Amino acid sequence: MSQWDGKSKGTVLGYKIFVFLIQKAGVNAAYVLLYFVASYYFLFLKKSNRAIFYYFKERLQYSYFKSKKMVFKSYYTFGQTIIDKISISAGMRSGMRNKFTYEFDGIETLKKLLAEKKGGVLISAHVGNFEIAEHFFGEIDLDFQINLVTTDLEHSAIKNYLESVSKKPTVKFIIIKEDLSHIFEINAALAKNELICFTGDRYFEGTKSLSENLLGKEANFPAGPFLIASRLKVPVVFVYVMKEPNLHYHLYAREAEVKHRDEKALLKEYVKSVESILHQYPLQWFNYFDFWNDIKES
Repeated sequence: MSQWDGKSKGTVLGYKIFVFLIQKAGVNAAYVLLYFVASYYFLFLKKSNRAIFYYFKERLQYSYFKSKKMVFKSYYTFGQTIIDKISISAGMRSGMRNKFTYEFDGIETLKKLLAEKKGGVLISAHVGNFEIAEHFFGEIDLDFQINLVTTDLEHSAIKNYLESVSKKPTVKFIIIKEDLSHIFEINAALAKNELICFTGDRYFEGTKSLSENLLGKEANFPAGPFLIASRLKVPVVFVYVMKEPNLHYHLYAREAEVKHRDEKALLKEYVKSVESILHQYPLQWFNYFDFWNDIKES
Protein backbone atom coordinates (compact mmCIF):
# COMPACT_ATOMS: atom_id res chain seq x y z
CA MET A 1 0.00 0.00 0.00
CA SER A 2 1.28 3.48 -0.82
CA GLN A 3 -0.13 5.24 2.20
CA TRP A 4 2.05 5.81 5.25
CA ASP A 5 1.20 3.88 8.43
CA GLY A 6 2.12 6.73 10.78
CA LYS A 7 4.94 4.85 12.50
CA SER A 8 8.49 6.12 12.89
CA LYS A 9 11.61 4.12 13.67
CA GLY A 10 13.86 4.57 16.69
CA THR A 11 13.81 4.12 20.44
CA VAL A 12 13.94 6.48 23.40
CA LEU A 13 17.30 4.98 24.43
CA GLY A 14 18.74 5.73 21.00
CA TYR A 15 17.62 9.35 21.20
CA LYS A 16 19.03 9.67 24.73
CA ILE A 17 22.44 8.48 23.52
CA PHE A 18 22.48 11.06 20.74
CA VAL A 19 21.32 13.85 23.07
CA PHE A 20 24.10 12.93 25.52
CA LEU A 21 26.70 13.09 22.74
CA ILE A 22 25.42 16.43 21.48
CA GLN A 23 25.50 17.88 24.98
CA LYS A 24 28.96 16.58 25.86
CA ALA A 25 30.85 16.53 22.58
CA GLY A 26 28.85 18.43 19.98
CA VAL A 27 27.05 17.73 16.72
CA ASN A 28 30.04 16.26 14.88
CA ALA A 29 30.51 13.56 17.52
CA ALA A 30 26.86 12.59 17.08
CA TYR A 31 27.44 12.45 13.33
CA VAL A 32 30.24 9.91 13.87
CA LEU A 33 27.96 7.60 15.86
CA LEU A 34 25.37 8.05 13.14
CA TYR A 35 27.55 6.06 10.71
CA PHE A 36 26.93 2.94 12.80
CA VAL A 37 23.19 3.58 13.10
CA ALA A 38 22.87 4.20 9.35
CA SER A 39 24.84 1.01 8.69
CA TYR A 40 22.41 -0.97 10.87
CA TYR A 41 19.44 0.44 8.98
CA PHE A 42 21.14 -0.26 5.65
CA LEU A 43 21.83 -3.89 6.59
CA PHE A 44 18.63 -4.87 8.36
CA LEU A 45 15.63 -2.68 7.45
CA LYS A 46 14.66 -4.58 4.33
CA LYS A 47 11.24 -3.01 3.78
CA SER A 48 12.38 0.61 3.92
CA ASN A 49 15.53 -0.36 1.97
CA ARG A 50 13.38 -1.62 -0.89
CA ALA A 51 11.31 1.56 -0.85
CA ILE A 52 14.19 4.02 -0.94
CA PHE A 53 16.17 1.87 -3.41
CA TYR A 54 13.15 1.94 -5.72
CA TYR A 55 13.13 5.75 -5.49
CA PHE A 56 16.76 6.03 -6.56
CA LYS A 57 16.77 3.21 -9.13
CA GLU A 58 13.36 3.53 -10.78
CA ARG A 59 12.31 7.12 -10.25
CA LEU A 60 15.68 8.89 -10.48
CA GLN A 61 17.07 6.30 -12.92
CA TYR A 62 20.36 5.78 -11.07
CA SER A 63 22.43 2.66 -11.72
CA TYR A 64 22.06 -0.35 -9.43
CA PHE A 65 25.32 0.27 -7.57
CA LYS A 66 24.80 4.02 -7.27
CA SER A 67 21.31 3.39 -5.92
CA LYS A 68 22.67 1.01 -3.27
CA LYS A 69 25.21 3.60 -2.19
CA MET A 70 22.54 6.29 -2.06
CA VAL A 71 20.37 4.16 0.24
CA PHE A 72 23.06 4.32 2.93
CA LYS A 73 23.64 8.03 2.30
CA SER A 74 19.90 8.64 2.60
CA TYR A 75 19.75 7.08 6.07
CA TYR A 76 22.82 9.04 7.12
CA THR A 77 21.43 12.34 5.81
CA PHE A 78 18.08 11.71 7.50
CA GLY A 79 19.87 11.04 10.79
CA GLN A 80 21.79 14.29 10.41
CA THR A 81 18.57 16.26 10.05
CA ILE A 82 17.23 14.70 13.28
CA ILE A 83 20.45 15.52 15.15
CA ASP A 84 20.35 19.08 13.80
CA LYS A 85 16.71 19.50 14.81
CA ILE A 86 17.45 18.38 18.36
CA SER A 87 20.51 20.62 18.58
CA ILE A 88 18.71 23.70 17.31
CA SER A 89 15.46 23.26 19.22
CA ALA A 90 17.17 22.46 22.51
CA GLY A 91 19.88 25.11 22.13
CA MET A 92 22.32 22.48 23.37
CA ARG A 93 25.81 23.46 24.45
CA SER A 94 26.68 27.11 24.74
CA GLY A 95 26.06 28.81 21.42
CA MET A 96 25.09 25.54 19.67
CA ARG A 97 22.19 27.14 17.84
CA ASN A 98 24.48 29.89 16.57
CA LYS A 99 26.74 27.30 14.91
CA PHE A 100 24.04 26.77 12.28
CA THR A 101 23.73 29.21 9.39
CA TYR A 102 20.66 30.00 7.33
CA GLU A 103 20.01 31.12 3.77
CA PHE A 104 16.73 32.51 2.46
CA ASP A 105 15.31 32.06 -1.02
CA GLY A 106 11.91 33.70 -1.37
CA ILE A 107 12.01 35.89 1.73
CA GLU A 108 9.92 38.58 0.02
CA THR A 109 7.11 36.04 -0.40
CA LEU A 110 6.98 35.52 3.36
CA LYS A 111 7.17 39.23 4.11
CA LYS A 112 4.28 39.77 1.72
CA LEU A 113 2.21 37.22 3.68
CA LEU A 114 2.84 39.17 6.86
CA ALA A 115 1.98 42.51 5.27
CA GLU A 116 -1.34 41.30 3.83
CA LYS A 117 -2.58 40.33 7.31
CA LYS A 118 -4.76 37.52 5.96
CA GLY A 119 -2.76 34.61 7.28
CA GLY A 120 -1.68 32.01 4.79
CA VAL A 121 -1.19 28.35 4.02
CA LEU A 122 2.25 26.75 3.84
CA ILE A 123 2.54 23.36 2.13
CA SER A 124 5.74 21.39 2.61
CA ALA A 125 6.79 17.74 2.24
CA HIS A 126 8.83 15.10 4.03
CA VAL A 127 11.99 16.38 2.44
CA GLY A 128 14.76 18.32 4.14
CA ASN A 129 14.12 19.53 7.69
CA PHE A 130 10.97 21.65 7.71
CA GLU A 131 10.55 21.27 11.47
CA ILE A 132 13.25 23.88 12.07
CA ALA A 133 11.41 26.46 9.94
CA GLU A 134 10.34 28.41 13.02
CA HIS A 135 13.99 29.25 13.67
CA PHE A 136 14.26 30.71 10.17
CA PHE A 137 11.33 33.00 10.87
CA GLY A 138 13.01 34.08 14.09
CA GLU A 139 16.24 34.88 12.21
CA ILE A 140 14.43 37.19 9.80
CA ASP A 141 12.19 38.68 12.48
CA LEU A 142 8.93 37.59 10.93
CA ASP A 143 6.38 37.54 13.73
CA PHE A 144 4.42 34.55 12.48
CA GLN A 145 2.55 32.02 14.54
CA ILE A 146 2.77 28.68 12.75
CA ASN A 147 0.07 26.05 13.18
CA LEU A 148 1.15 22.62 11.99
CA VAL A 149 -1.79 20.47 10.90
CA THR A 150 -0.92 16.88 11.70
CA THR A 151 -2.12 13.53 12.97
CA ASP A 152 -1.17 12.34 16.44
CA LEU A 153 0.30 9.01 15.38
CA GLU A 154 3.97 9.60 16.21
CA HIS A 155 5.67 7.36 18.77
CA SER A 156 4.47 9.08 21.98
CA ALA A 157 7.42 7.97 24.15
CA ILE A 158 9.97 9.50 21.77
CA LYS A 159 7.88 12.62 21.30
CA ASN A 160 7.52 13.11 25.06
CA TYR A 161 11.25 12.63 25.60
CA LEU A 162 12.21 15.16 22.92
CA GLU A 163 9.78 17.68 24.38
CA SER A 164 11.44 17.22 27.78
CA VAL A 165 14.92 18.15 26.47
CA SER A 166 13.84 20.88 24.04
CA LYS A 167 12.80 24.41 24.59
CA LYS A 168 9.07 24.94 24.33
CA PRO A 169 8.28 25.20 20.60
CA THR A 170 6.54 28.27 19.27
CA VAL A 171 4.79 26.11 16.68
CA LYS A 172 1.26 25.10 17.64
CA PHE A 173 -0.32 21.85 16.52
CA ILE A 174 -3.79 21.36 15.05
CA ILE A 175 -4.66 17.69 15.27
CA ILE A 176 -6.78 16.23 12.47
CA LYS A 177 -9.99 14.82 13.96
CA GLU A 178 -12.71 12.61 12.53
CA ASP A 179 -15.41 15.12 13.47
CA LEU A 180 -13.65 17.75 11.28
CA SER A 181 -13.42 20.18 14.19
CA HIS A 182 -9.88 20.96 13.05
CA ILE A 183 -11.45 23.01 10.24
CA PHE A 184 -12.76 25.48 12.82
CA GLU A 185 -9.31 25.69 14.42
CA ILE A 186 -7.77 26.43 11.01
CA ASN A 187 -10.26 29.23 10.31
CA ALA A 188 -9.71 30.70 13.78
CA ALA A 189 -5.96 30.74 13.27
CA LEU A 190 -6.25 32.42 9.86
CA ALA A 191 -8.54 35.06 11.38
CA LYS A 192 -5.64 35.95 13.70
CA ASN A 193 -3.21 36.35 10.76
CA GLU A 194 -1.49 33.07 11.58
CA LEU A 195 0.03 30.52 9.21
CA ILE A 196 -1.38 27.05 8.62
CA CYS A 197 1.15 24.45 7.56
CA PHE A 198 0.43 21.10 5.90
CA THR A 199 2.66 18.38 4.53
CA GLY A 200 1.21 17.34 1.22
CA ASP A 201 2.88 14.00 0.57
CA ARG A 202 1.48 11.39 2.99
CA TYR A 203 -2.02 10.06 3.29
CA PHE A 204 -3.61 7.47 5.54
CA GLU A 205 -5.90 4.59 4.74
CA GLY A 206 -9.52 5.63 4.81
CA THR A 207 -8.86 9.27 3.95
CA LYS A 208 -9.58 10.92 0.63
CA SER A 209 -6.67 11.05 -1.81
CA LEU A 210 -5.78 12.63 -5.13
CA SER A 211 -3.43 11.14 -7.73
CA GLU A 212 -0.73 12.88 -9.73
CA ASN A 213 2.52 11.94 -11.48
CA LEU A 214 5.66 12.44 -9.41
CA LEU A 215 9.01 11.68 -11.05
CA GLY A 216 7.28 9.95 -13.94
CA LYS A 217 4.97 7.64 -11.99
CA GLU A 218 1.46 8.16 -10.60
CA ALA A 219 1.23 8.39 -6.81
CA ASN A 220 -1.46 9.20 -4.28
CA PHE A 221 -1.48 12.36 -2.18
CA PRO A 222 -3.73 13.45 0.70
CA ALA A 223 -6.65 15.44 -0.66
CA GLY A 224 -7.17 17.49 2.52
CA PRO A 225 -4.35 20.05 2.22
CA PHE A 226 -5.20 20.86 -1.40
CA LEU A 227 -8.96 20.93 -0.88
CA ILE A 228 -8.60 23.28 2.08
CA ALA A 229 -5.90 25.50 0.57
CA SER A 230 -7.85 25.97 -2.69
CA ARG A 231 -10.95 27.14 -0.82
CA LEU A 232 -9.63 29.48 1.87
CA LYS A 233 -8.94 32.55 -0.30
CA VAL A 234 -5.58 33.17 1.36
CA PRO A 235 -2.05 33.01 -0.12
CA VAL A 236 -0.55 29.53 -0.51
CA VAL A 237 3.22 29.08 -0.35
CA PHE A 238 5.32 25.96 -0.93
CA VAL A 239 8.10 25.93 1.66
CA TYR A 240 11.09 23.62 2.10
CA VAL A 241 14.05 23.78 4.48
CA MET A 242 16.94 21.88 2.95
CA LYS A 243 20.18 20.74 4.57
CA GLU A 244 23.45 21.92 3.04
CA PRO A 245 27.03 21.01 4.08
CA ASN A 246 28.68 22.47 7.18
CA LEU A 247 25.63 23.01 9.41
CA HIS A 248 24.01 25.25 6.80
CA TYR A 249 20.32 25.31 5.85
CA HIS A 250 18.53 26.82 2.87
CA LEU A 251 14.87 27.85 3.02
CA TYR A 252 12.89 27.96 -0.22
CA ALA A 253 9.53 29.74 -0.41
CA ARG A 254 7.45 29.98 -3.60
CA GLU A 255 3.92 31.38 -3.80
CA ALA A 256 1.51 29.12 -5.65
CA GLU A 257 -1.02 30.22 -8.21
CA VAL A 258 -4.30 29.10 -6.71
CA LYS A 259 -7.52 28.82 -8.69
CA HIS A 260 -10.48 28.82 -6.34
CA ARG A 261 -11.84 25.33 -5.71
CA ASP A 262 -9.33 23.73 -8.10
CA GLU A 263 -7.44 21.38 -5.81
CA LYS A 264 -6.14 19.26 -8.70
CA ALA A 265 -4.37 22.22 -10.29
CA LEU A 266 -2.83 23.12 -6.94
CA LEU A 267 -1.63 19.53 -6.48
CA LYS A 268 -0.07 19.55 -9.96
CA GLU A 269 1.83 22.75 -9.13
CA TYR A 270 2.90 21.30 -5.78
CA VAL A 271 4.25 18.14 -7.42
CA LYS A 272 6.33 20.23 -9.83
CA SER A 273 7.82 22.15 -6.91
CA VAL A 274 8.66 18.92 -5.05
CA GLU A 275 10.31 17.50 -8.16
CA SER A 276 12.41 20.65 -8.52
CA ILE A 277 13.63 20.30 -4.92
CA LEU A 278 14.37 16.58 -5.32
CA HIS A 279 16.49 17.17 -8.41
CA GLN A 280 18.59 19.57 -6.32
CA TYR A 281 18.60 17.41 -3.17
CA PRO A 282 17.97 13.77 -4.18
CA LEU A 283 19.18 12.44 -0.81
CA GLN A 284 16.59 14.38 1.16
CA TRP A 285 13.48 12.42 0.16
CA PHE A 286 12.45 10.88 3.49
CA ASN A 287 9.42 8.74 2.63
CA TYR A 288 10.67 5.26 3.49
CA PHE A 289 7.63 3.32 2.30
CA ASP A 290 6.14 2.18 -1.00
CA PHE A 291 5.15 5.69 -2.02
CA TRP A 292 4.30 4.80 -5.63
CA ASN A 293 2.65 1.48 -4.73
CA ASP A 294 4.88 -0.16 -7.32
CA ILE A 295 7.20 -2.48 -5.37
CA LYS A 296 6.76 -6.19 -5.98
CA GLU A 297 6.92 -8.17 -2.76
CA SER A 298 9.60 -10.88 -2.83
